[in-house]
Amino acid sequence: MTPRHPLTPGRAGTASAALALVLASAAAGSPVSAAGGEGGEVPQGTVVYRATAQFTTAGRARDLLLHPDSKKLYVGSDDLPETTQVNESGLHVLEPADGKVRSTVSQAPGPTGTLGRRAVRQLVAPLPGDGAVFVYPLRGIGTAKDGDAAAAGAWVPGGPVTDAAPGPTASTVLVAQGSVLSEVDIATAAVKRSLTLEGGERFAYDRARGTVWFTDFGNRRTHRVDLASFTVTATVELPAGESSAGFTEVDPETGAVWVALDTSVVVHDAAGKPMGTVKGGAGADMPRAAGFDAATHEAFVVWQDPGDTSQPGGDGDGALTVHRTRDLKEAAAPVVLPGNHAQSGSAAVAVQPGGATVFVSDPAAGRITRLERSTSPRITRSPEDRTVAAGAEVALTAQAEGNPVPTVVWQVSTDAGRTWQAVPGATSATYSFKAAAADNGRRYRAEFTNDAGVGRTAPATLTVTAADTTTGGTAPTTGGASGTDGTSGTSGTDGSTAAAGGAGSSGGSAGSSVGGSGAAGSAGGASGATVGGTGTTPAGGALASTGTAVASLAGGALVLTAAGWVLVRRTRPRPTTG
Repeated sequence: MTPRHPLTPGRAGTASAALALVLASAAAGSPVSAAGGEGGEVPQGTVVYRATAQFTTAGRARDLLLHPDSKKLYVGSDDLPETTQVNESGLHVLEPADGKVRSTVSQAPGPTGTLGRRAVRQLVAPLPGDGAVFVYPLRGIGTAKDGDAAAAGAWVPGGPVTDAAPGPTASTVLVAQGSVLSEVDIATAAVKRSLTLEGGERFAYDRARGTVWFTDFGNRRTHRVDLASFTVTATVELPAGESSAGFTEVDPETGAVWVALDTSVVVHDAAGKPMGTVKGGAGADMPRAAGFDAATHEAFVVWQDPGDTSQPGGDGDGALTVHRTRDLKEAAAPVVLPGNHAQSGSAAVAVQPGGATVFVSDPAAGRITRLERSTSPRITRSPEDRTVAAGAEVALTAQAEGNPVPTVVWQVSTDAGRTWQAVPGATSATYSFKAAAADNGRRYRAEFTNDAGVGRTAPATLTVTAADTTTGGTAPTTGGASGTDGTSGTSGTDGSTAAAGGAGSSGGSAGSSVGGSGAAGSAGGASGATVGGTGTTPAGGALASTGTAVASLAGGALVLTAAGWVLVRRTRPRPTTG
């Protein structure tokens, strides 16, 4: 059994949009406990449908049509028995946003041409610009648009119409009267041509390929009819079962035929080759309507409970499932349709192009549910690890996309990611702070939320180093310029790097600096004195600076100079005598 999600109201969705945020983490001071934590996360990009409205303004809705041009929602309805003061039968035109009734066309001609209140059982096709072609009992073919006082219509000769579809031309429709398939003129209901099959009563028309799939549920098979020759060109056997009749629909994009049998939908490709079986709903739920969307390449199937809760699997609730038409896999989380059962007739479905909005009728409850598509946040950019000095500005960046546009809250962890707390106030597009020593090692992440769920970025670790509090200058250089015989090395200016006295061939004296850093000279040279800096020892140097302040620069220079003289004198070669 496929798990289902309860149908709960949510706010209206919008077009998918990227949310790019340049955010800086936590303000000075430690964050307090707030909303956040680990709950609610769903796989990124999860698609769900949520109820945003329910319309009870169109009686017992039997079929739905979203007009491609006028964008109005047409509803074919029966009367609800419990509303004794009013008869809701007819063609209702609703505003799809809120279900407000624009108009109702209740009158249509009977078999003798007399106008009367007529129920509308099936919506066949949209009229150009606005309006619809529809079927009304028992053999009526009618047309009407928003605002008409009455429908035009004519009656097809023969038996009751059991199914209908748009015809090969704008002036005709295809109708089934039991096992008889006919092409009929809309205005006059005159039969232009017909074909009698061995059995069946439901069919679907594939306009792009010029074929009709006519299903014989009793004998578990479907026939492919070439519309040009009006002959059967192939027969496809269907799986054995209880012969419960559902729908026959064709995906206009791929030409695949979807046949509802018992508690599943059997799918064959345009050539009649089996593609697979779609399961959905729960327990004994039966597939009763299907709609297709070419933009998303998805099929929307409505499942109804049989309505007998005493039977195994009966719970009184239906479901909406969404499937990819290419491989039949689930494309969105299944949605429970509370109380939608088949005791008062089959449900219907209408899909807005692009799949953003879906309408499902519930004949038993006399309502239409508007569902809107939501996509859980998909993280497109996570914040990166940062290393800064205390007191420096920190900016973290996160991005996510979803439908509706997700909101964001930044979270911080002080225990290496084991627990998380929301950062107070970090919910706007920008949020800045200066790093403190206490922030060292903290982890930060962004949590994005919308109607479909929660998504969180990978965490970023903040490393805070100590601020530079030295009064000395820049880092020291190593070794000074070499002094010539009897000269001194260069001396650094206040706050700069001092060059130590170089190695002299004889008597090189020391260079000194004030506030700079000196390095020990090489053998034979004098060393520069250091105040507040850190020196290095070059290869071969006699002394290394420790960076410790020298009590007396003059005294230090004197000692080093003397040592230099001693060293020079010891290494100077003695003159030879003749």
